[in-house]
Order: sequence, then C-alpha cells, then structure tokens
Amino acid sequence: MPEQHLSDAELAAEPAAYWTGIANKALVTYTRTWQAEKGYTQPQFWLLRNLSAEDISPDGAGMTLPELQEAMASYIQPQDDLATEAAELVRRGWLRQDADGALWITEEGERARLDLKRNTPALLAALHAGISVEDYVTTVKVLRQFVRNAGGTITP
Repeated sequence: MPEQHLSDAELAAEPAAYWTGIANKALVTYTRTWQAEKGYTQPQFWLLRNLSAEDISPDGAGMTLPELQEAMASYIQPQDDLATEAAELVRRGWLRQDADGALWITEEGERARLDLKRNTPALLAALHAGISVEDYVTTVKVLRQFVRNAGGTITP
C-alpha cells in the first residue's frame, strides 16, 4: 500500500497512541532482525548488560531469572523467554549459573558484550537516517510529555 501523504492539519488529528504503537513494533522488529543477522538476540544482549558491572549492573553480582525478569520489566517483550535465552548464553560460555540458580557473566561473556555493543552505533545510524538530531530530541521531548500527560512516570 502506498504511503498516504497527509497535510499538517490531518497529521495533527492523528492519534498518538496509534503511531507510537506502529513505531514501537517497527523499531523492535528492525532491531531484532538486525541483531539476529549478527548472531544474537536482543534479550541475550540485555542479559549480558544486566549482569555486567561495566554496564547496567551496579556490582556485577549474579541474578536469578526472576530478578532479571524484574530488572528488565520495562522493556522485555511478552514473547521473550529469558530461561531459553540464558541457557543459550550458558551454552556459549558467556554466562555461568551457580548452585543457587544465579546467573553470572563470564570473562568470555564480557568480551562478547563489548563486541555486541560495538554494533550499536551502526544500528542507531540506520534507524536515525534522515532524522536530524534536533528533530530526534524534539520527538523524545514530545513523547516524554505524552507520558506525563497520561499520568505515566518518566524513568531514565
């Protein structure tokens, strides 16, 4: 279906929730496809990031799957199976699991996290193509205001 060109007045009447939903689906699908082509999944990258003292984890301590699920609650997708994703990372030697069920990032996992992180600028460049920094910043500010107007909480 060809893209419909709407006037500014017509665009102003469009429902934000519809467009944010469409944008979310497209961005997540693009990101996950891009990452899969590189040999990993978005949840695998999140697991490594959440367990790394050099990234999201404040202390590098191990975490159980329920703790990781809670830590990722704001961005994990309903279809994501952290147990399966973690098992694959254990198989690769990027995570290890202790007797209490906590997962820990290994040295090999930390090297992998750094390698995967190096992909991020290329992914962002592809997604930001044709969008000025100013327009992007304005868009994020508008979305944050929508969240506040809807009674939501802005988190970093």
